[in-house]
Amino acid sequence: MITKPAHEFIVVEGNIGAGKTSLANKLSHDFGAKLILEEFEDNSFLPKFYQDAQRYAFPLEMSFLAARFNQLKRQLLERDLFRSSIVSDYVFAKCLLFSKINLDDDEYDLYLKLFEIINLQLRQPDLLVYLHNPIHKLQWNILNRGRSYEQQISDDYLQQLSDAYLQYLHANSHLRILLVDCSAIDFVGNEHHYHSLRGLIAKSYTPGIHHISFLSED
Repeated sequence: MITKPAHEFIVVEGNIGAGKTSLANKLSHDFGAKLILEEFEDNSFLPKFYQDAQRYAFPLEMSFLAARFNQLKRQLLERDLFRSSIVSDYVFAKCLLFSKINLDDDEYDLYLKLFEIINLQLRQPDLLVYLHNPIHKLQWNILNRGRSYEQQISDDYLQQLSDAYLQYLHANSHLRILLVDCSAIDFVGNEHHYHSLRGLIAKSYTPGIHHISFLSED
C-alpha cells in the first residue's frame, strides 16, 4: 500500500530538463493528489525567446508571471472533495529566478515590484522538492525529449539557472525543502529509484533544507 504524503501541497522544482513534470505526474497518480502542471507550451513567446533572447525576454517573463499567477490562484482555491493533497511541477518563485537572469536591471526592478505584490496572494508549498542535476544530464534529457526550441540552450545558461535555484533555496530555508541529488538516480526509467524517492517525499519534514542523495548502482 502506498503511503499518503504527510504534507498537503507538494511542489516539484528543478532546472530545465530535470524531470519535474514526469515526477509530478507519477506522484499525483500514486498519492491520489490533484495535479497542477505549468502550461508553458501555450506561451507563444517561448520559441521566440530562444531565437532572440534580448528582444523577447521581457514579454516572455511578463506572460509567464500572469499565466502562473492566474493558474495557481484558480487551482489552489478550488477545493477537490476527492483529493486532499496537491502536487505541482513548479513554484511561483521561479518567475523571479528566470527574470533575474533574462532581464536587464531596469526591467528586473519593475518586474520585482509586480512579483512582490502578487506573490503575497498565493499559498506557499508545504514541501518543496528540488531535483538537482549535473549539466550534462540536463542536456541529455533536453536532447531526448526533442523540443526543437530548446536544442540551443547553452551549458552556461543552465548553470546560471542552477546557481539561481540553489541561492533561492538557501535564502528560503524557512520552507520545508528536499534537495535531491539526481546524478545517480533515474526515477523515470527505474521503478526502484522512483519508489525510494516517493517514500522519502511522503515523509514529514521540519522547516529547513534536507539533503537526499542516492548511491550509484554501477
